[in-house]
This record gives sequence, C-alpha cells and structure tokens, in this order.
Amino acid sequence: MKDGQYRKDIYPGLEVAIILKKDQRSGRKTYGVVKDLLTSAAYHTRGIKVRLEDGQIGRVVEIEPIMDEEY
Repeated sequence: MKDGQYRKDIYPGLEVAIILKKDQRSGRKTYGVVKDLLTSAAYHTRGIKVRLEDGQIGRVVEIEPIMDEEY
C-alpha cells in the first residue's frame, strides 16, 4: 500500500485516506475520492494535499488498493 508522498501516484478519481488539519493530532483518517491535487511539488514528506469530491481537504496518508470484484 502506498503512502501518498509522491504526486505521480495520485490522480483524480483515486480512492484515498487523508488526514484533515483538525485530525492531525489524533491521526483520524477520512476516506474519499480525489477531485483535485493541491500540492504542486513532486514529493511531500507529510503527504500530497488533495481536495476530495465532497470538498474536504487534507494530506494523503494511504492510497486504497483497487479490489477486483469476485465472480
């Protein structure tokens, strides 16, 4: 599982876990789908900042693996 520090790994439509500014101390994760990338740098030690489709902004801490449906 990738940790979201590299911009090249993140793109709109990707499911991720972020940490909101208010949750930095607790480490509580918020899950959603990336709408926009807000960090222009190729790498950020605390994670690339993104806006989710629901409007929440935070730094990516996990990139959710895509799970194939079982038939």
